[in-house]
Amino acid sequence: MTHGPLMLDLEGATLTPEEREMLLHPATGGVILFSRNYETPEQVHALVKDIHGVRSPALLVSVDQEGGRVQRFQEGFSRLPAAAKFGELYESHPQQALDAAHYVGWLMAAELRAVGIDFSFAPVLDLQTTISRVIGDRAFSADPLVVGRLAYSWATGAREAGMPSVGKHYPGHGCVEADSHLDLPVDTRRFSEIWERDLQPFRHMVDNHLEGLMPAHVVYSEVDDKPAGYSPYWIQDVLRGRMGFGGVVFSDDLSMAAANVAGGYAERAAAALQAGCDMILVCNNPQGAQEVLDSLADYCDPVSQVRLARMHGKGRLSAQDIREDPRWLRAMEYLNLLEAEESLDLEL
Repeated sequence: MTHGPLMLDLEGATLTPEEREMLLHPATGGVILFSRNYETPEQVHALVKDIHGVRSPALLVSVDQEGGRVQRFQEGFSRLPAAAKFGELYESHPQQALDAAHYVGWLMAAELRAVGIDFSFAPVLDLQTTISRVIGDRAFSADPLVVGRLAYSWATGAREAGMPSVGKHYPGHGCVEADSHLDLPVDTRRFSEIWERDLQPFRHMVDNHLEGLMPAHVVYSEVDDKPAGYSPYWIQDVLRGRMGFGGVVFSDDLSMAAANVAGGYAERAAAALQAGCDMILVCNNPQGAQEVLDSLADYCDPVSQVRLARMHGKGRLSAQDIREDPRWLRAMEYLNLLEAEESLDLEL
């Protein structure tokens, strides 16, 4: 059995018989976990082991563990700072900021790998602006060059811990006010401006072998009338063709309000896959997920399956091994520095 194209979610801290049956469906390829699925590191480790044991090759298991406002596992895990903290440090101490991003990226990945998680949907590659209500301090900086450098350091740290990274939200969510969870944002800028600014961090990360990307549920009206996640132009022509991206394209959650422009769940799934997504997400709507599974019973894309196989995490340290690793101490020093906002001249 190969990886199917659907990533779905679960109701609670353990698998139900109905969920186990959905995970065995050939169109299922992965599971995304949320705070409701987490109680303790031991519990979530058992849950992930159960998910991985359902079939072979194992399903992918992911989580949103960016830091700041978006960190699903908290108690028992290190509290990660918002990405903007690294950008603030970069303004006065760029090398310290890059080192901090590297070690915190390693820490995030090492802790998740210890409980079996394959990858986190991070880092955010959007630009920080005063426009977006949903991005804000989830972005490293307003400067595309700084975003690219910090994201690269974060991703290299994660890769060091055996975890691939997924950048989001291609080609940039920072310059629209509406929240795509609730509305359909429209960005009216020309392609040239997006290419030179918002896409610069994405281009930098693609050039440095980023493993995965997630398109935004945003319409860039001067470029295409479809949201990026439904757009063959954005995914196939620009991302795959012009930028040369060879990794996995994950849709953003098809349950979000901005995704309903394509119709029902089966139609949304078809539109995203036809546009070039390798894996689609349906969260917080079990009926919608089942509709997608029913519609994709005979779906097969060998190229996507090869790409998805590369998203499995590699190796892991135990929680004790992590704390005995010199990188853990470095990460703790940087976390304390970023949290306390002490003198940035501190010698680390």
